Amino acid sequence: MFLVTGGAGFIGSNVVASLNETGSTDVVVNDWLGDAAKWRNLAKRQIADFVPPAELMKWLEGRKLDAIIHMGAISDTTATDGDLVMENNFRLSLRLLDWCTVHRVPFIYASSAATYGDGAQGFTDDWSLPALRQLQPLNLYGWSKHLFDLAVIDRYLKGENLPPHWAGLKFFNVYGPNEYHKGGMQSVLAKVFDSAKAGEKVKLFKSHKDGIADGEQRRDFIYIDDVVSVLRWALDTSSANGIFNVGTGKAESFRDMIVSMFKAMGRAPNIEYVDMPENIRGQYQYFTQGSVVNLRGAGYNAGFTPLETAVSQYVTGYLDKTDRYK
Repeated sequence: MFLVTGGAGFIGSNVVASLNETGSTDVVVNDWLGDAAKWRNLAKRQIADFVPPAELMKWLEGRKLDAIIHMGAISDTTATDGDLVMENNFRLSLRLLDWCTVHRVPFIYASSAATYGDGAQGFTDDWSLPALRQLQPLNLYGWSKHLFDLAVIDRYLKGENLPPHWAGLKFFNVYGPNEYHKGGMQSVLAKVFDSAKAGEKVKLFKSHKDGIADGEQRRDFIYIDDVVSVLRWALDTSSANGIFNVGTGKAESFRDMIVSMFKAMGRAPNIEYVDMPENIRGQYQYFTQGSVVNLRGAGYNAGFTPLETAVSQYVTGYLDKTDRYK
């Protein structure tokens, strides 16, 4: 039996889909659904139970699990309720880590590229404590994830008990089906597709940094299928203990992504550049690119879907369909 926290969310529901597709139906989802049609992320799936967050630790009593895949978190980078974020992202993660340690259950958890802050210290997933302590996340979400990484690695280096297999995955800019409930936290592609299809101009931010052209802010965009592939590898590779970047290792611009979208639609690019809101300029990342040397060194040898190919798959297979869900 697998427990997937955040299993109705974007990455979590794709993990549940992958488990189902490989024959696992004894999958338990821990999440809340709310009223944003999030349930549709699981509408095509088979699960053994659905556990609300408030009941999770009680539900775990006496359970035997094959693994906990901990994707659940408040992932809004604009979140400001520090107590709520700490309870959901840090303290719950500690409780699950402790449970897996005591019960000898593998634990795969979501960290985040947001832990790198503005990238001044680079994007190398060196998980030594001195390297981690140099990182300065720009937002509450990134800080909460960073604190948990520090807690795990501190235990590891002190020789304290940990689960028999554990891995933290620093997801970069993930996009793909089932992200629609995320509102402003959706990928740019998902946010602009409908307006682009209606013939409206796609608005991208102007650059407010010397040497970087409008729309040329760059991200390590990674398609959800590749993310799930890495996660399943981490789950199945008992020797892969540590913290790993989950990106492609190649930064590409927002303009690249939107031009690929128009190409998939068979249309010429129709882009307008607008001023970036002043309230986010101070914490805006102009470049992210995750080193995948650590991942490769641990044995992950699959490729990553090129941006243009992945965007085409997403547009033609999901966004431009009546049923957009996986």
